[in-house]
Amino acid sequence: MTVRQRLLHAATELIAEKGWGAVSTRVLADRAGVGSGVVHYHFDSLRAVLVEASVGALRAALAELPRLLEDSATPDEALAALLGALDGHSGQELFIETILAATRDDVLREAVREVLVEFRAELAAWLARRGVPTPESTAAVLAAALDGVLLHRALSPDPPLDTVASVLGRTLR
Repeated sequence: MTVRQRLLHAATELIAEKGWGAVSTRVLADRAGVGSGVVHYHFDSLRAVLVEASVGALRAALAELPRLLEDSATPDEALAALLGALDGHSGQELFIETILAATRDDVLREAVREVLVEFRAELAAWLARRGVPTPESTAAVLAAALDGVLLHRALSPDPPLDTVASVLGRTLR
């Protein structure tokens, strides 16, 4: 693993563990096993490392979306698969921290928005191929609902995912 990759990996761990605002250059360098000056050799700023690491993790998680959708024959199956992936993903804390930080950081907000637009487009195209009415609007609402489920499940496991799937499934029919 290159030094740059170690810094990005350390950043994703630290954002998830400590929160976006608690990651300093020194803490990042220590976690990556490098000197503090090395951080700025590889990145323009600490924020640049954090943005690249968190957005890269979002993109990596969404890279599974096409396969997950194509393995689903119906919108209900796709919804169950999306919820299952959301529930089983180890990066939940990182995603939550990234979304929250994006509300306060214009650069991060734009980067996360781009990922969200790509997610919605992929989902809308799949929904359109399955005959779901207003696929773009449905994808936007479904994406927002999934983000909400992610945020709420960080606080409480209720309602169970099968209940969430049943309720959200009605929007797809």
